[in-house]
Amino acid sequence: MTKDSSETLMTRYQSLFPTVGLILAFGCLSPNAACQTTAQGKVWLNMDQSELDAAYNQRNWAPNAAEVQARYKSASEKFRSSRKPPLRLKYGPSDIQAMDIWAPEKPNGKVLIFIHGGAWSGGSAAEYSFLAQPFLDAGIMVAIPDFTTIQEVNGSLEPMAAQVRNAIAFMFRMAGSLGANPKKMYVAGHSSGAHLAAVALTTDWSLLDLKSDMVKGAILCSGMYDLKPVRLSSRSKYINFTDGMEESMSPQRNPKHLSAPITLAYGLKESPEFKRQAIDFAAALRKAKKKVEVITEDLNHFEILEALANPQSALCQATMRMMK
Repeated sequence: MTKDSSETLMTRYQSLFPTVGLILAFGCLSPNAACQTTAQGKVWLNMDQSELDAAYNQRNWAPNAAEVQARYKSASEKFRSSRKPPLRLKYGPSDIQAMDIWAPEKPNGKVLIFIHGGAWSGGSAAEYSFLAQPFLDAGIMVAIPDFTTIQEVNGSLEPMAAQVRNAIAFMFRMAGSLGANPKKMYVAGHSSGAHLAAVALTTDWSLLDLKSDMVKGAILCSGMYDLKPVRLSSRSKYINFTDGMEESMSPQRNPKHLSAPITLAYGLKESPEFKRQAIDFAAALRKAKKKVEVITEDLNHFEILEALANPQSALCQATMRMMK
């Protein structure tokens, strides 16, 4: 595991993206700063449109993406066939608003809620069930919610974020009746799931009559935390961004209500833009006096999720430490 100080992160980032490093050095960590370059054709930092689009398509940086995702499917099928079906509970009114809950044989009261990725446009709880195994072995209950896709909500991220919030709130309220301890609840997320989890974690939970410290810790892998560059990228073809949605759905800009310690993880083989997202979010959280650490794995965007399910990996071990 590589545990980076902010100084080391800056040095590494400057080596990855020298122009961006200079911009960061002059204070463009603020989400409201005008960080676009003035050179003709540049739309974000030192990237033109095609470069920015490529930076937000992780398949450009992971030639084995299809192979890795096939391993997700195979591992999940094997896991599910070896166990009793999960408890399936609805947390909201529509059919998709339900979660798979996997109970350990020897529970220790802890709960991990995993928010899956899929570019906000795909994925399901069943496809990611392989992640539950190491945590069940450690006595931790695992809940994996399903939620709607961006296509089903007219391109708005806000209903998706609301469903993830509701899933977390539901699990908090139900934990006791399921044999878990609501005071020992944690959240994990990957890619767009890390984004949605981060939005939930920066929620003012008092508006839902819940305690601000409801979530005790979170690990967010390879997410996006400021949506300005995402809005400028080709992802805007299927996400109907507005100024309000960009602001409210950018957790980097809204750390005020965050109470849970955060571990941010990313792969060294991911696009420099995804690395920057984690580095900048960590800097913003430190500035806001929030507890955050950053770890890296020498993996790409898709492989890092397998590391979360591998008890020998730095990422899985960091998650276990978080939950002690």
